[in-house]
Amino acid sequence: MSDLNDPRVFFAAERTLLSWNRTSLTLMGFGFMIERFGLFMRLLVVQHVPVRPVSASHWVGIAFILLGSLTALVAIVQYRKVLITLKPVEIPKGYAVNTGIYLNALIAVMGLVLSFAVPEN
Repeated sequence: MSDLNDPRVFFAAERTLLSWNRTSLTLMGFGFMIERFGLFMRLLVVQHVPVRPVSASHWVGIAFILLGSLTALVAIVQYRKVLITLKPVEIPKGYAVNTGIYLNALIAVMGLVLSFAVPEN
């Protein structure tokens, strides 16, 4: 439990949540890029460019996308743990404390949808 009675504690927790949100988005974007790189390599093979195709890129990319979704979910859990420890005086009146939670949950769901919607070529 915090003894500071200062709203900056809450805003620091929210900045941390949004930082983890950016991390999860980066992991998902990186995973999508890796997954699509395998498709690019297969297209080069079709056009008779001498390259060795990479077949593992699909699964590695999906793993990164799922890791990004998991990161968003873990960030929600951690943020909720911090919110429970704060006193009412540390949260500004009328401030929507759950907006970051909803955003992270939406990002996690979109990552899960993306990971199951990407076909293996």
